[in-house]
Amino acid sequence: MADGDRPCPDALSENGQSTGTSSGLNVLLIDDNASITESIALAVRLGGHRIDSAATPEEALSRLAATRYDVVLLDMNYATGRTDGAEGLKLLARILSDDPAAAVVVITAHSGVRIAVEAMRAGARDFIMKPWRNADLLARIAAAARAQVPVVAATPQPVAAEPARLLGDSAAMTALRDLIRRIGPTRAGVVVIGPAGSGRGLTAAALHAASADTGVAMPVIDLRDDAAWDRLVDTSTILLRYPDRLGEVAQARLLARLPADTRCIAISDSAGSILPALARRIATVEIAVPPLAARGDDALLLARHFLRMAAARHGRPVPALTPAAEARILRGPWPDEVRGLAAAIERAVLLGDGTIDTALLAPETVAVVATDAPARFDLDENERVVIEAALRKHRHNVSHAAAALGLSRGALYRRMARHGL
Repeated sequence: MADGDRPCPDALSENGQSTGTSSGLNVLLIDDNASITESIALAVRLGGHRIDSAATPEEALSRLAATRYDVVLLDMNYATGRTDGAEGLKLLARILSDDPAAAVVVITAHSGVRIAVEAMRAGARDFIMKPWRNADLLARIAAAARAQVPVVAATPQPVAAEPARLLGDSAAMTALRDLIRRIGPTRAGVVVIGPAGSGRGLTAAALHAASADTGVAMPVIDLRDDAAWDRLVDTSTILLRYPDRLGEVAQARLLARLPADTRCIAISDSAGSILPALARRIATVEIAVPPLAARGDDALLLARHFLRMAAARHGRPVPALTPAAEARILRGPWPDEVRGLAAAIERAVLLGDGTIDTALLAPETVAVVATDAPARFDLDENERVVIEAALRKHRHNVSHAAAALGLSRGALYRRMARHGL
């Protein structure tokens, strides 16, 4: 744990990022040996730093997705009897793929010099042998944190950004990360599509993080808001939300206003609704984020990640999932995709007492309707349906939809926000 006068490194903001700040370094130790973890953690804390630990690669990636660490201490073997370092090298590649600037220090036994050399060639900053001297361990941690990775393109007043990490081991997510690695470093315009709540915003952030402009803030422009158009200024990269919901005239106006040298990343419900002229500018490449149902066992991996995040946020111990709860998570479906799963898990953490069963997750939806069931008179639901119909009819042009409904634009925006539209 952190010292009493320091914020806990596991204290998370609403977006899952660490809120802790102090003069010491933030260190992550990835090692499955409890005694080694305890010894290193004690030495690191006595050195004035904060430390979190992870016993498995899955837990490590979960922590890295929630918190920025100055240094990662990485053991090279996890499964019983393994000594070839393959697991550690695979995890090292994944960490550096998500964040090329990550400072990784490899931990290995004296018999593992070859593995340590291979890890250094793969991008590790340093290595330390078991058994270690605490003074040497602390010195190597400090040196790794100080080392600077060359910046591809210098930019004025860089803004530190958290690495955007897409969790999941399924073939669909592996392909998505591979596409991001290939397209991210280019200047191509990209449109990100997929179900709402599936991670389109995180995918856009990962594209930006993979570019040479990763240190510069990426302005986010919600094109449904007229006032946001004033932020269409010359910058390295800009994120456009919902260009497909604009009418033809508005899309043409957007094309005319886009700065010539600015890279555009867009989030859309459908790429087909973007006019060809605008698509040539902002949608050279189309990236589809897979729905949760196409990610296989990733749903359970994500659920465990959300468990850790919610437990840390609310100061609770991380609860266990019963086999029935795990089966329910894998079975789905989850309204609002990954975002809906995260909400269900957080609710279960708050209501549970250390174990989460299916009763604490979103209840099954079972429709039992009598043949003579009365009509529904749900005003809120009917209002939502009417607004959705008006938006579809007018191709999500808010001004036209508001006029058709007899509302002002502001009144329609307020109703859209209330219904999550």
